[in-house]
Amino acid sequence: MTIYTGSGVAIITPFLEDGMVDYKELEKLIEFQIKEGTKALIIVGTTGESSTMLDDEQIEVIEFAVKKVNKRIPVIAGTGVNDARHAVYLSTEAERVGADALLVVTPYYNKTTQKGLIEHFEYIADRVNIPIVLYGVPGRTGQVMTPETIAHLSNHKNIVAYKDATGEMSHTLEVIRLCGDSIDIYCGNDDINVPMIAAGAKGSISVLANVYPKINQEMCKLALEGKISEAMKIQLKYNKFTNLLFAEPNPMPVKKCLEHLGFSKAYYRLPMTQINDSLSRKLKKEMDNLN
Repeated sequence: MTIYTGSGVAIITPFLEDGMVDYKELEKLIEFQIKEGTKALIIVGTTGESSTMLDDEQIEVIEFAVKKVNKRIPVIAGTGVNDARHAVYLSTEAERVGADALLVVTPYYNKTTQKGLIEHFEYIADRVNIPIVLYGVPGRTGQVMTPETIAHLSNHKNIVAYKDATGEMSHTLEVIRLCGDSIDIYCGNDDINVPMIAAGAKGSISVLANVYPKINQEMCKLALEGKISEAMKIQLKYNKFTNLLFAEPNPMPVKKCLEHLGFSKAYYRLPMTQINDSLSRKLKKEMDNLN
């Protein structure tokens, strides 16, 4: 039940100055990604600022993306929240409007035990009919999902993948050891895409791909083909830029980069704000160097 292999983009949600979703610009970004070879669209995830959206708005953005993509690549909808019933509502609504799969993050703020994580994810998975990508990002949620928990959850027919944004290769390797082929892994940290694919990941869910989709897909493709040396040359070439993308909280820097590329002005919803001028200049300079 592999959803895709290669580069998946954790796409931003463009806003207008008044804070409303800029659907015209979102369509441009979707077409840009597909034209450049991106293999999956991850909509309203962390980078898509879903935590600032009302439920109806979030589902509307998912439905818009599904219609514009029109089955050309999979659309994976972010529907994870810290309440299981709420997550089920968002997940079933995303399924209703045509999402191909779901990205469900670990509960945040109201931290739980590993038993609680298992019950939370199984409760959601029992109530949908499309694949689920588990999402572990302890730097944002304060919640670690252990390899043993992931291995247990991989036995559920609807839980087919894991986005690993722990940044810990030892964690990744233990997940691979315990799970084998029972779950697909996607790298959630752009600075280690190639090492994770070399270890067995199917590809990436990438912030970098917002700005360099063709490059990220080429890097993933080479790594998946076992051409690790060639893939690592790309990884290292873009390493400085990748670090700058996370010098302030995501998606603040990447939105500014898209503005530098000629897409619409970077607008955010609070508490996200404009990045500082120094970082903006550094990003622009590095983009000029890379291009």
